[in-house]
Amino acid sequence: MSFLQLQDVHTHFPVRGGAFSGATGKVIKAVDGVSLNIEKGEILGLVGESGCGKSTLSRTIMQLVRPTGGSIILDQEDLCLMPRSLVRRRRLEFQMIFQDPYASLNPRMTVFSTLAEAIIQRKPQLKRNRPDLLSAISDLMKLVGLDPRFMRKYPHEFSGGQRQRIAIARALAPEPQLIIADEPVSALDVSIQSQILNLLLKLRKELNLTMIFISHDLSVVRYLADNIAVMLAGKIVEYGPADRVFHEPEHDYTKKLLSAIPHLTTT
Repeated sequence: MSFLQLQDVHTHFPVRGGAFSGATGKVIKAVDGVSLNIEKGEILGLVGESGCGKSTLSRTIMQLVRPTGGSIILDQEDLCLMPRSLVRRRRLEFQMIFQDPYASLNPRMTVFSTLAEAIIQRKPQLKRNRPDLLSAISDLMKLVGLDPRFMRKYPHEFSGGQRQRIAIARALAPEPQLIIADEPVSALDVSIQSQILNLLLKLRKELNLTMIFISHDLSVVRYLADNIAVMLAGKIVEYGPADRVFHEPEHDYTKKLLSAIPHLTTT
């Protein structure tokens, strides 16, 4: 059995309008029958343009949005059948990295406080053991390429790339098995993007992480992913090994995404 299984997942939202809008009974099918199998240690690239449903799918997997139908089975447990109280405890196993690290980090909390809060969720005994907590935070910062001397600083004192490293460290702090990265490099400069992508590859190898990497850019996903799923209007329209999807696309929409990738030309 695969580590993560999505079985006919639907996430629909009712269209809200006035009594005379004619919208009564209509729904937006943000995720419309998605089925995927993701193996332990795999990086799946989920690709599509804005509005295709990929971010809604990520939030559905995280149980931040409950699905309308289907199953999401993580390590043989169906998250959709769990009460919310149990999902919150189970969420230590699956964490999310968001697009904008500045928006996702609390500006009033230092790096120390941010990481300590996340580490203690997994290891509450460290709350009473200051030296071991400091050591754990230091090790975590080193793991993502940050100098532990800066643990007392606030998010605004770091660059965009450094803030994303802090966000990655926070996601890793509860020692999850699954990471969902939702456009984690799209807000960064190109030179910094490659550093973060290489960091994610290193972390996958060292920690045996399973990852869903979401992007609108096929070239970025190809660099990172083992397999690629292309999403359009809430559905997966193409799926396969990254090289095959990139070099031998089958769906017209995939070909359109590939044609949008800029190519270097010489004069």
